Amino acid sequence: IKMYFGLSDDQEFFQENIKKFLDDNASVDVIRKIATDHPELQKDIQKGLVSLGINNLLVPEKYGGLGLDILFATAVSQALGSGIAPTAFIGSYVMAPITILNGGSEEQKKLYLSDIASGKINFAVGFSEFIGAREDCEIVYENGKLNGRSIFVLDSFDASHIMVADKVGKIYIASMNSEGLTKNTLTTVDKTRSFSEVIFKEVEVELLEKSKDTHDPIQKSIDAGRVALAADTVGAAQEMINKAVEYSKERKQFGRVIGSFQAVKHMCAEMTADLEPCYAMVWHAAHCIDEDEKDSRFMSCHSKAHTSEIGKAIAKKATEVYGGMGFTDLLGLHYWFKRIGVNRQLLGAPEIVREEAAKIQELI
Repeated sequence: IKMYFGLSDDQEFFQENIKKFLDDNASVDVIRKIATDHPELQKDIQKGLVSLGINNLLVPEKYGGLGLDILFATAVSQALGSGIAPTAFIGSYVMAPITILNGGSEEQKKLYLSDIASGKINFAVGFSEFIGAREDCEIVYENGKLNGRSIFVLDSFDASHIMVADKVGKIYIASMNSEGLTKNTLTTVDKTRSFSEVIFKEVEVELLEKSKDTHDPIQKSIDAGRVALAADTVGAAQEMINKAVEYSKERKQFGRVIGSFQAVKHMCAEMTADLEPCYAMVWHAAHCIDEDEKDSRFMSCHSKAHTSEIGKAIAKKATEVYGGMGFTDLLGLHYWFKRIGVNRQLLGAPEIVREEAAKIQELI
């Protein structure tokens, strides 16, 4: 009996379409312009990717979406990481629909999922207080009004709505144009994506119906977001390896291409060997969210922590292959390097998710 575990032809075809679009529309020169404040270019890329269907992946067919699974979304996230796509995805089109599917009433599902599928709305997601509360960031809900502050809100650029959680996992939705809501852009080293601080002062919000009774909606959303981030890191790390290998075939020192030197060969081989198992790990984690609820949270933690460490090591080694050139803006290699670094921290740094995994296994 032969067994094959990998991406389907449809998933690989979708990946290739995304990569081709990014190759044509999001070159390093374009990313450099976006990093220096050209939001119109970012909007064009977002619009083009939405036209390919990234907003529809996890929305069921009855609400106008494609009705695909987390594994499919993970494959897409991998392609977006490879091309360091300056676009909303993990918050807006992975975490938001998963949260609404598991936490919304039927009326809320019809309203929000249909609008996500049609492109009428897109969500920013602020779950930082539930994952790791910080001083002065408490979210308080009283009498239908929300007060507090959420930081490192995902996909805040051009978002029409925000989904925010308090420390016990209750989830609230508000329009970004709501009276009393203020959005302040946060500056991070990753210039390919947008993060914000959102302040609420007596903001009228809507509570996701099922989130008031159980943690399941937010936990499923965070699990899916972590696996998607792991896939993004894998895609970015693979691209850094590819670039390092190509450079090693062209760059000459002492009359020879540097790829012929044993030390460089070993670095490239080590990076490839370290990354290869990450594919199966991430795909299995996505499969567990879809099919194996018992192991889904553990595998999402495991894949997020492991790919964070491997991605960090590969980013360092790939840059070393380039030597001093690797640190210059001319090559743009740093965009992948920094994206991997920020992915490492989003939705829980390795230390946080390892502690969660240990608790799941009753080790602590």
